[in-house]
Order: sequence, then C-alpha cells, then structure tokens
Amino acid sequence: MLFVKKIEPSCSYCQRGKAVTPDTVLCKKKGVIPLAGACSAFRYDPLKRVPPRPVTPDFCHLDGKDFTL
Repeated sequence: MLFVKKIEPSCSYCQRGKAVTPDTVLCKKKGVIPLAGACSAFRYDPLKRVPPRPVTPDFCHLDGKDFTL
C-alpha cells in the first residue's frame, strides 16, 4: 500500500526541514537535528516522502500450465 493515512512524523519529510547531510536535517524551528527526529512543529510534505518499494511477486512456484487458457 503506497498511501497510508497515519504517517509517523519524521524530519526527513517535514515542510520546515531541509536535508543538510544524509543523516541530519536543518529545521527552521529547531536548527540542525537528526534525520529520524520529529517535533510538535511537524508539517507533512508529501513531495519529500519516498514511499517504500512494493514487494516483487514471486513466480517461481508457477509453471507453464498456469499461463495457458
């Protein structure tokens, strides 16, 4: 599922934060903080969030009979 209604706050996809290094974020309210941090000023920005990749299906248990009509 790509779109989840309840998303855990994280500074990595907050409107007020901007990534400085791979593990720190520069926040307008709190300054330099860790990437996994979150505060009460969190505002969700859907364009910054990278959803997890979907699980690839496993077709190894299928054979040719499964693909014929």
